[in-house]
Formats: sequence, structure tokens, C-alpha cells
Amino acid sequence: MRPSLADWIELRFGVEIEFVGGCPEGVALLPGWIMSLDERQIDDTGAESGSELKPPPIQWADRGQIREMLARLRETGACVNWNCGLHVHVGLEPWGQQAIPRFIEAALLYQDAMRELLNTGEARLPFCPPFTREMYDRFVAAPGSDALCRKGRPQSHRCGINLAAWYDIGTVEIRYANGSLDYDEAINTVELCLRFVAAIGAGRRLSSDPRRLAIELGAPVGGYPPPKLAPQWYRERMWLEDALVPILAPLARSLVPDGEILYILPRPEGILAAIEDADGRLFKHLLRPTSAGWEAVRPLQERS
Repeated sequence: MRPSLADWIELRFGVEIEFVGGCPEGVALLPGWIMSLDERQIDDTGAESGSELKPPPIQWADRGQIREMLARLRETGACVNWNCGLHVHVGLEPWGQQAIPRFIEAALLYQDAMRELLNTGEARLPFCPPFTREMYDRFVAAPGSDALCRKGRPQSHRCGINLAAWYDIGTVEIRYANGSLDYDEAINTVELCLRFVAAIGAGRRLSSDPRRLAIELGAPVGGYPPPKLAPQWYRERMWLEDALVPILAPLARSLVPDGEILYILPRPEGILAAIEDADGRLFKHLLRPTSAGWEAVRPLQERS
């Protein structure tokens, strides 16, 4: 497919705004906006908190809606922490499915530059893993969403430049930005993503240096959401998970066919393992160590 030009300000986009605190249920929403009350974040105490707010597909001319909704969130006491992200979905309507290989190649070429430009926080990195050459080869051999799914916790199919989103909602999702309720930081991020997608759609070759990339795109070279350091207890939890997940993975697969451990949490009677199956359903099991190894005690909860 030949590259085609599209004005970045005409592209449709959405932005997922993750936050903690506040009163998600009490926020008055503009028409079409959605508060995903089941999408909770982790606050500084380790409790589930906040939510995820997102607009309907909008264009650059509609960006005032983002300013208004961010103000409404802040009025309820909402804020962001190290666990929150700002994910931008950009519609690929001008190019369609035939352009997906071009965007995959762009992910391989520019994902490091985009991650560095957006200064992704350490705690956010597991939620935006890199696209790999092996994934590209799988797609060439058998095009489809399965080839774009990266195995491994915590969110296997969502790379930093997530092209699996095309098969879900017709977009590419760029997940590198840290969370923010500041309008300027949020809109700078949106502008960068729109300009980047338009440039790739047009077949442009860009610099892999972060600053040069921004300049070539005409996007801001700074002013993006800054990273926030996760508390010590959370980093220790991640270190423990990294050590335990390979040990518990065989047991998890025996409990949930093709299951992957998304996270583990300590419980007084053992370890809670949240295991996702191939269809994205989440199963929670209580596990405990014995002298002969780990065993499953009982299922705790199932969530689709």
C-alpha cells in the first residue's frame, strides 16, 4: 500500500486518563465521555483507587473537552501517582489494515525514542513492553491480532506502541506517557502522538534520537508528564513478583490453560495469584508453599 497524507489535526483520537483518589462516581461527564469504574489504580497505600476517564473519538478542535474534564477531576481531589498512565489512541482510518506492517516497522524503529521522549517512569515500563522482531516475523507469517500479542505479565498484548488495538477499535495506542491531570502536559502528549501517527502514515523516515524526532515532527521537545518514583514497598513487591512468577508459572498453567500470571499478592494464608487466560478472563487462586513445592488451595474469585 502506498503511503497517504493525512493532516494530523484531522485524525480522530481518544485518551485514557488514569488517576487515583477523588470521587469518580460523582464526576459530571460531558456527552460521550466514559468513566470506567472497573479500571482502578493502585494508590500510595496499596489500595485500589480512582478510575480511568476517556472521551468518545474526538479531533484536535475538540481538545477543550479534555481541559474541562481534567478540571472536573481535580475538583474532586483526584490526582496521579507512579501507577497512572496517559494512553493515547489514534484512529488509523486514513490508512486501514494494509498499513499495519508499516506501523509495525515504525514501532521497531522509533519505540525507544518515543519512550525516552515521554520519559516513561520505571513503574510504568512493565505496562508498555517493547515490540520485538519475533512479533513482526509472526505477523508477516500469519497477519492478525494474535501475532501482535506479546506474552508476559502484566498486560501481555499491550506494547508501548500497541498495534493490537487496531483489531479491537481501529486505532494504534501509544502507552508511554506518565499519568497527568495537567492540561498542557496531556495535550502535548496528544499532539506528539497525532503528529507521529500522521508521519508514519505518510511514509516519512524519522530520526531515532528523541529530541530530533520531536523537532522533525514539529511536536514539543518537552513539557510531557514527568515520571514519579514508586514507593519502596511497591518496588519490593515487584522484585518479589519477578522472583516468584517463573516458579509459579507451571502451576498457574495447570489451573488455567494457557494462563499467564498478571500479578501476585501476599495473603495471611498464602499467595493470591491472578491468572489471565487466552480470552482475557481473570481467575484468582490462593496458592501456598509446602515441603514438596507450591500447591493450589482454592479459587478466590473469577472476573470476566
